[in-house]
Amino acid sequence: MDELTPGAAAVPAPARPATDTGDAGNRPAAAASDPADDWPAGGGLIPASRVPGSRLPAVAAAADFAVLPVGAVEWHGPHLPLGTDLILAEGFARESAGAHRGVLFPPVAYAACPGQTRPWPGTVAIRPEVAVGYLCDVIEGIVAAGFPRLLLVNGHDANMSTVRAAMEWVSGRRRASLLLVNWFQLVTPEETAALWGDRPARGHGGAYETSGVLGFDPEAVRLDATTDLPPRPRLATGHPYVLVESRPDPWQGWSGHVSMASESAGRRVRELAAARLRDVVDAWLAAPLPGPPGTAPPSDGGVEAAPPAGETDGGPSPDGPDTAPRSGAASGARPTRGEEQDDG
Repeated sequence: MDELTPGAAAVPAPARPATDTGDAGNRPAAAASDPADDWPAGGGLIPASRVPGSRLPAVAAAADFAVLPVGAVEWHGPHLPLGTDLILAEGFARESAGAHRGVLFPPVAYAACPGQTRPWPGTVAIRPEVAVGYLCDVIEGIVAAGFPRLLLVNGHDANMSTVRAAMEWVSGRRRASLLLVNWFQLVTPEETAALWGDRPARGHGGAYETSGVLGFDPEAVRLDATTDLPPRPRLATGHPYVLVESRPDPWQGWSGHVSMASESAGRRVRELAAARLRDVVDAWLAAPLPGPPGTAPPSDGGVEAAPPAGETDGGPSPDGPDTAPRSGAASGARPTRGEEQDDG
């Protein structure tokens, strides 16, 4: 019994409701609702954060896929919010379902950031090896919760390598189909040139990214906070390349012709990229799920090799390794043309 503060009156315990035991054993159990009723009619997304634990198995079984936005908290210039990459990743993720049933997981907010933006105020960067290990755990946790299909919608260029490395690791431990889509690449350079002309628009904090944010959250943008900072021209070659430098000139943690950005252009970017994201999701969901991991091709004697320790269809074995890769030097998406820090 808790001690009473001197002078305080005891608070009587609330009365317990009477229990009717007369015919409780004969009452029919309440009918379980159809898990499909959790989604809007015609498909859409429901937030994972609001799925009760008791409903998780049924929701996971009824879902076509899960969605994980991946962004960053990073300086994008005086005109854009620190959450630019999150606004874009979450915004496009919310438009990914179309007629399918998806479950939207809370976004990965913190990421490895390039040396070009780490010194600038508001950039919250984590080490690449930490980012890869963290993403391994997050992705595997979602798959283990019953979602073998996971779409990752990216809004931050540096995530392409770390997320890819984590996806590769998880796919060797769990039966999973993991799809990574970078919103920035869903609108072609030819289309951005049609919107903004010959001046470069696709740089970090430039007209393309700024317009994208205006398309989702115009109140978050302050176009009057700065003037144009024309970026350095790209290399004079049409061949693919990835160029990483400490600090290009001109550069203020961003560069671009922000005077070209507009809400109308942002709405067009949002329309194009979202439609193409849904096309990708449609094609992905139409394909069959892969087989389980951890098996090698049959040997000459037709005997299948045993899976490596710790790698099973149901997750790590109790005695096997459970360690995510430590290296952040991972394969990234191959550029379709020469790109220098091509997105946020």
